[in-house]
Amino acid sequence: MRAVHRDQEAGMAEEAGSQGQAHVQAPRSLDHVSELFEEFLSAVARTSRDEREDGRNLGTRLMAHLGSAPADRPVVKAAYPPYELPNVHLALERWFDAGTDRSYELIGLRGGRHRGDLTLGDILDASDRFDRFVIGAVDYAHLPVAPDTELACVSCGFYLGREGDERFAVLLRGPQDEYGRSKVEVEVLARDKELADRLLAEFDTLVREENVFRGQVLSFEGSEFGHGLGPFRFHRRPGLTRTDIVLPTGLLERLERQVMGVARRREQLRAAGQHLRRGLLLYGPPGTGKTHTIRYLLSHLPQFTVVILAGAGISAIGPACALARMLQPALVVLEDCDLIAEARDYGGGDQPLLFQVLNEMDGLGDDADVAFLLTTNRADLLEPALAQRPGRIDLAVEIPLPDGEGRARLLDLYGAGLGLGKDVLDEVVARTEGTTASFAKELVRRSVLIAAERESPRTEPDDVRAALDELLSDQDHLTRRLLGVRGEDEGEPVPVPQD
Repeated sequence: MRAVHRDQEAGMAEEAGSQGQAHVQAPRSLDHVSELFEEFLSAVARTSRDEREDGRNLGTRLMAHLGSAPADRPVVKAAYPPYELPNVHLALERWFDAGTDRSYELIGLRGGRHRGDLTLGDILDASDRFDRFVIGAVDYAHLPVAPDTELACVSCGFYLGREGDERFAVLLRGPQDEYGRSKVEVEVLARDKELADRLLAEFDTLVREENVFRGQVLSFEGSEFGHGLGPFRFHRRPGLTRTDIVLPTGLLERLERQVMGVARRREQLRAAGQHLRRGLLLYGPPGTGKTHTIRYLLSHLPQFTVVILAGAGISAIGPACALARMLQPALVVLEDCDLIAEARDYGGGDQPLLFQVLNEMDGLGDDADVAFLLTTNRADLLEPALAQRPGRIDLAVEIPLPDGEGRARLLDLYGAGLGLGKDVLDEVVARTEGTTASFAKELVRRSVLIAAERESPRTEPDDVRAALDELLSDQDHLTRRLLGVRGEDEGEPVPVPQD
């Protein structure tokens, strides 16, 4: 409807009055409406006929490939978690490449594919009766398969396959969270159920054996539509050495034996009837290096698949453990596990994720080479069943605040190359009792920044003192807390600025 300004409306009324009765369009007759509707139906029918004639009708194309009506053949389906699309895509490609008598033609599907509840049988029926589905372009999704590497995966497409004299069709559809389909679906249309079952079993073997996630460091991401799982995020494996770790004497050796030692001696342990499953809990104040220590352990287990869960990703504990079992040897890293394993006495009720974690740890077979590495700042809040019962946590290790020797080593580590003298280092160590590794790292960075602000290429002792005075001042009270430094109300000594 055309908008009319109020002044224009008044002028038009006057003009109508001067010219006599205004023109009013007569309503359309029922016969006219019926005629228009018939023209619409004819246009739709012409489109369907055109699609049949130019070879885009899906049912006609499948019949030509299979040699019989698609509706006469059984359909067998397999489903995978949403993150498995790259592996399913590659499994199909590898299966066809593995035999000289195997080949396929890949075609796309157009029309209503967003309907996540439609099966291949539904699609064939709709294509045959209503021409709702026709051949179109293949849909692809670019998904990560390694750090800085993506793969174009078929997310909706028909593989018109051949194996010798056999003819079959495979429909591969990836997840479409926006329409409620949160899984990968593979449906096989074949001569009989036995053939379809065999094909799906062979595809599944390749999904497991040739899995691109094996040996990677991964974390789950949530779906952008608020339900289900999104793709993996791939991380580069750390490359830390012993010189990068500052812990009390003997502590690192205990961790290495529990995690790396079991991995190296797995065959001897199995031969002696000993289990490989293990759980390691690192606890201590924030900023003391728990995550850094885990990064060191990951650096020395290059063959292990690692799944990291933190924050919102903790809800993916079930899929993470299933993946770890399939791709063992594997590590499941659960950071800040008190977020889900807080004792019910404190949390005010049951927490389903807690029970799921316990079940996953208890459910591992004796010879499963899967380790759980957990970190927490509040061991006192952990459920006793998680922290103390054998078979769940085998070793609990405190990562404490660094002592004087530890703080000196941290300053040497983070301040390497600055050439700071022993006197200033001793002074800093004396003034920083109760601080963390994170505090030492920030102190060195801020010292270098102060030197750079005065356009000096060298960091002087006075720069270090100025940075330390800032960090210990009242205005940086919250900064210290965020760096893991606890206050008097928590029973810890409070560093003070030097007068």
